[in-house]
Order: sequence, then C-alpha cells, then structure tokens
Amino acid sequence: MPRSIIAGTGGYLPARSLTNDELAAAYNLDTSDAWIAERTGIRRRHMAAPGESTADMAAAACREALAQAGADASEVDAIILATATPDSAFPSTATRVQEKLGIHQGFAFDISAACTGFIYAVGVADSMIRAGACRSALVIGAEAFTRILDWTDRGTCVLFGDGAGAVLLRATDEPGERGILSTHLHSDGRHGDILQVEGGLVRMAGREVFRHAVSKLASAVDEALAANGLAKADVQWLVPHQANLRIIDAMGRKLGLPSERVVVTVDRHANTSAASIPLALAEATRDGRVAAGDLVLMEAIGGGLTWGAALARF
Repeated sequence: MPRSIIAGTGGYLPARSLTNDELAAAYNLDTSDAWIAERTGIRRRHMAAPGESTADMAAAACREALAQAGADASEVDAIILATATPDSAFPSTATRVQEKLGIHQGFAFDISAACTGFIYAVGVADSMIRAGACRSALVIGAEAFTRILDWTDRGTCVLFGDGAGAVLLRATDEPGERGILSTHLHSDGRHGDILQVEGGLVRMAGREVFRHAVSKLASAVDEALAANGLAKADVQWLVPHQANLRIIDAMGRKLGLPSERVVVTVDRHANTSAASIPLALAEATRDGRVAAGDLVLMEAIGGGLTWGAALARF
C-alpha cells in the first residue's frame, strides 16, 4: 500500500507587515505593543493587499512547494485547501488555485475546520493517497483573516494575520520510515460558540478557548504517539498552530522539548489560522532546522471546536 511523503513545502506572506504599535495607530485601537506581546507573544503580522485574494496567496505558496520538490504542476492530481476565508461560497478557492497553477487534471476542493484545517487536509490527502485515489496532492492552508475582523474589538483584531502555506504530498511505494505516520482528528460542536464567525466577523471567548486548548491538544498528541508506539522523547520538532505563545510554550513543556526544538512564528506572523502550521513548516525546512529523518509533530485547535495532531517523518 502506498504512503505519502512530504516532498516539498512552501509559504507566502503579503508584503505589508504591521507592528503592534503600527496596528494600534492605523485602526485607532486602545492597546499597545506591551499589552499584546505580554498576552500573546505577537509582535507583528502581515496583511493582504487590496485585491490580493486567498487563492493568490495559496497559489504563491504552492509554486514554492512545487519548486522545492522539483515537481511540475502537471503531476498534481489533487488540491485540498483549508481555509476559513474562501474567496467565494463557490466555486471553491481550491479550484481557483487549480486555474492559477494551470492544472487541468484531477480534482480540487476546500475544507472548513478553522485553525485545525491544515491538519484535517493532511489527514484527508494522506488517506486518499493510501487508498490509491491520487498519487500527489497539494495540501494548503490559506487565510485572509484581516478581512473578517472587528477593528473595534481589541481582544480579537490584534491576534490574526494573513498568509498561506502548502506542502506537496507524493505517494511512494518504497520501503522506509519517511512520510505521514498518522493523523488524529477531533471535533465537539457543543463548544462551537466560543470561537465563531458571526455577522461576518470573528467572535471569540478567549479564556474559554485557552481553557480547552492545552488539554485537548495534549490528548491528541498522546494519541498520535501511542498509535505509532513512540515516546515524547522521540519527537525532534514540534510545529504547532501559532495562536498564542503561552499555549505553544505549554505544549513544548508537556513534550519535554527545549524551546529551540519548537518552531515559533507567532511573534512575526500572528495567528494565520489554517495557514500557520504549513507556514512554520516551510520556514523550518528552508532554514535547515527540520532535516531528513526528523520526526515532526504538528497539532492545532480551532473553531468548531476542532482539534487534531499529525506525525510525519521527514
């Protein structure tokens, strides 16, 4: 049975980048760099330009992933795009990416699982490759979150940024340990109202989300390790959803990982929702931190509530 390997990674961030103080001044917010950084670890974020779509950002990330993999768009037969900010109800943003990349074969669709969307998309793509439904898949997280923020609510509007990340999953029949080991997906709709889009804008009960985050993420991580007969000490890298530095630090401590083994981008990117894990992964593979043979743990929690974890050997 084939398994899927991560053949390439890619990321894209819009050109415009605002510090906390610049954001406060631009939107007349009663906040400061110290207030935001102390509570979240965020120092700046990127914002999509007028007319720059979710599909534009996703396509740019895909081109980088294809280039790193040494692949041509003609070999891609599936595009699975996780986003909470699609360009339209339909057609899907994934099909718009398909058109932008000049791909005329295969299939493309969106997944909506908020900040956990990339983990969900990896799970779906990996399952389809294992089942023989496709041989290669672009798996994307892309968000234009700054377009659905209430700029009068400093509790949420300072948290998010825009961007896109992508990986190319490729089927292999060769023996070895490299590839997606497993994915573990969960949701509980009873808690859907603590993080949602209402009236077109993001609404969040921050303390409630934080209360659920560490326990649910820890459970998913334990599940992933147990499923593969692995221990916490086997993990070389944690690539978490970049929502809040306190949550990231807590998960690193639970795994017993030193801070230099936890990939952190939240300080520069803020929370890019479904894009945060693939953006962080692209950065860590390009600067040489994540190398061949490394065991990488990815985890996320988001609106739904949704949460999950994935283990991959590079």
